[in-house]
Amino acid sequence: MADAFYTIGMAGHIDHGKTTLTKALTGVDTDRLKEEKERNISIEPGYAPLLLDNGIHVSIVDVPGHERFIRQMIAGVAGIDLVLLVIAADEGVMPQTKEHLQILNFLGIKKCMVVVSKIGRVEEDLLELAVDEIKDLLTETNYQDAPILFVDSVTSKGIPELKQSIQQEIMSLEQRDSNGSFRLPIDQAFTVQGHGTVVRGTVFEGVVTKDRQLTLLPSGKKIKIRQLQVHNQETEKAQAGQRVALNITGATKDEINRGDVLVDSDNFQVTKTIDISLQLVSKLSIPLKQRSPVKLHVGTTEAYGKIIFFDRNDVQESDEEILCQIRLKDDIVVRRGDRFILRRPTPIETLGGGWVIQPLAHKYRFGQETITMLNRQKERSPSEIIEDLLHQHKLLSKLQLIQLSSLHEEEVEAILSTGKYIEIHENAYTSKRIISELNEAILNKLKEYHEEYPLRIGMSKAELLQILGQQKYLVEHCVNELIQTNDIKKDEQYLSTSTFQPCLPKGPMENLVETLLNDGIQPKKWTDYTKEASITNREANELKTYLLKTNQAFLLSEETLIHKIAFDKAVNQLREKTADIFNLSEAKEILSLSRKYLIPFLELLDNQHFTTRQEGKRVWVNN
Repeated sequence: MADAFYTIGMAGHIDHGKTTLTKALTGVDTDRLKEEKERNISIEPGYAPLLLDNGIHVSIVDVPGHERFIRQMIAGVAGIDLVLLVIAADEGVMPQTKEHLQILNFLGIKKCMVVVSKIGRVEEDLLELAVDEIKDLLTETNYQDAPILFVDSVTSKGIPELKQSIQQEIMSLEQRDSNGSFRLPIDQAFTVQGHGTVVRGTVFEGVVTKDRQLTLLPSGKKIKIRQLQVHNQETEKAQAGQRVALNITGATKDEINRGDVLVDSDNFQVTKTIDISLQLVSKLSIPLKQRSPVKLHVGTTEAYGKIIFFDRNDVQESDEEILCQIRLKDDIVVRRGDRFILRRPTPIETLGGGWVIQPLAHKYRFGQETITMLNRQKERSPSEIIEDLLHQHKLLSKLQLIQLSSLHEEEVEAILSTGKYIEIHENAYTSKRIISELNEAILNKLKEYHEEYPLRIGMSKAELLQILGQQKYLVEHCVNELIQTNDIKKDEQYLSTSTFQPCLPKGPMENLVETLLNDGIQPKKWTDYTKEASITNREANELKTYLLKTNQAFLLSEETLIHKIAFDKAVNQLREKTADIFNLSEAKEILSLSRKYLIPFLELLDNQHFTTRQEGKRVWVNN
């Protein structure tokens, strides 16, 4: 376990010996503030290094025990791997002991050791009573199997045994993930003369190196690391689980707040609305009502907001988890799975705790439908989260998937590489299932289009994009795939199913075209034909477009069409009876046309490249 890094929290009631025990273990006095020395209590969390055997590095966090400093206590235990719950032998379990234990439980800290301090002050029988009381307390928590150790920090009695037990517990823990994106919730920011701004915190995840550029959230300021220290020792790198101090440029002390987060990528987003799974304390002093003000503690952040229920209007006592939402006044940075504590601002009390289901939440309606949705979100696996996001958005970049899913980059990359997903455009991904569904939708839309418009050669790609309402690159990918598999065909910008051919339906339209042919090269206005056939304006326009697109007719004028067969017959007649060059009079005599029809006919000859006009005459083109 070389180069493993962990954080231990020292929790418990005020004056039960946490700071003295920390000093006995590490040799460091964590009461660093003047007012702490004067009042003999811890106001801010104190930190001290503890080096165990086998290269295990531990940061001990001595968190405040006084009720007034519960905020700092919550910030201090954020990110710890193991907690030492210190209980003085001469006082036993106290109110803050219980509250600290509740908070540790809610924060999901799995490992706990109970340290009975000041054992030199009590007789053996009183010590046994204290132990019985402690065991009763632990039975109501997840720490009923926690080991109980006995120390006297002043005489160092039991300290070696405690160190050995800490090492055993630490070795059974999973080390924090140092892969992926870096995240450091800040719990302290101050100025050092001659150096500038310094921030401190425990690295939640990832690795940070000297000279790295980071982003300060939620402000978005760009930060550069000048110097990096771990327990007052300068280093080139710090990783998950380590207590770190960063000397930075890019922001002053006044521009940084406790609860701000330093990150090294765009994978993290700020939010004001989060969906949560909440577990209440055993019983509240007064009911917690719908939209009540609450104070959220997550990481080192303390944020005010209101609670939104979807299945009740108030609660005072509940053993079940409550799926609900917190709407905050200010931006915070959280990820799915982050643990939190919820407190009431007034009267001050701990309400409960739990974990974040969805960091980027929306407003929902009150009712069982929302509860069902939240419950499904809570139970989803990482792969189901990605599947659901793509089902909703159809096409997303890897960064968007990371941001919206609140999953780690490595998790998203692993899911995308399973073979169920494809990259279709510049790091934009969709699922094979969506491609299959969209291919089917395109074929169905084209079939419906052919039924409605049998005279058209197909639907334009622009119209298909508009009807489907999907992203351009996604539709284009599917269209290209369907063309390659010969399911559809493309004629310029028009798309149709591979077997479709425009056709003239029997009935009035067919009769109209026959009449147009019979009228030869002296047709009536198009509107006269359509009125005689009793077809609608839409049908008339469809038929006109069809005849022109399929070259079954030509525009003789803006108001007149001529059938191609009639036109071709007249062209052949004129060619047979004229030389290479002919004039207007010759054409009029051969075709027996008035000027009304003759001039448009000869212009159509030019447009169709049968003739060219030359000094008032026509010259046949060799074709």
